[in-house]
Amino acid sequence: MNHPREEVTFIMVKPDGVKRGLTGEIIRRIEQRNLKLIALGMEKPSRAKIDGHYPKDAAWVHRLGEKTLATYQKYGYDAKKELGTENPDRIGKMVRSWLLDFMTSGPVVKMIVKGVHAVDMVRKLAGSTMPSAAEMGTIRGDFSVDSAAAANRDKRSVHNIVHASETPEEAKHEIGYWFKKDEICDYKRTDEELTF
Repeated sequence: MNHPREEVTFIMVKPDGVKRGLTGEIIRRIEQRNLKLIALGMEKPSRAKIDGHYPKDAAWVHRLGEKTLATYQKYGYDAKKELGTENPDRIGKMVRSWLLDFMTSGPVVKMIVKGVHAVDMVRKLAGSTMPSAAEMGTIRGDFSVDSAAAANRDKRSVHNIVHASETPEEAKHEIGYWFKKDEICDYKRTDEELTF
């Protein structure tokens, strides 16, 4: 098993973050945490590329639909009236399609980050997936006020600035999906001796 400082993760600045000029600020926050970028790139992904990034298994789509229905119920909105159905599988497919629309609406910046517990650290920096619930001081808490309720009513994806791998296994898969081995440039930061 690797040392915790050898952990790598994947983070992507989504189209809303790129269009708002937040990429540099996000990189600054990562590097200030003694995490290092070992790969960086920008691309305008195709729908097929984004479709392959997000899960499409029935259980994931069903959970997406259930979460959407729960949001409608929480705020007293009528899912059947607004979406034409209360079936979580159909709603999950709808929401996934909105996500694909959003993620192909502009360029993204993809990164591999390495450092002590990189997966958890980057998730902590990103904040809660729902910006309206994210703590101030996190990327989402500082730069977005979007919510599932607002997104659902607008029939679009939540604009939450970044994607960050949830687990080391997910990070490994996403790194392999978005980067070639020769695009990864590991190096020693000058502060590594002092930090570790």
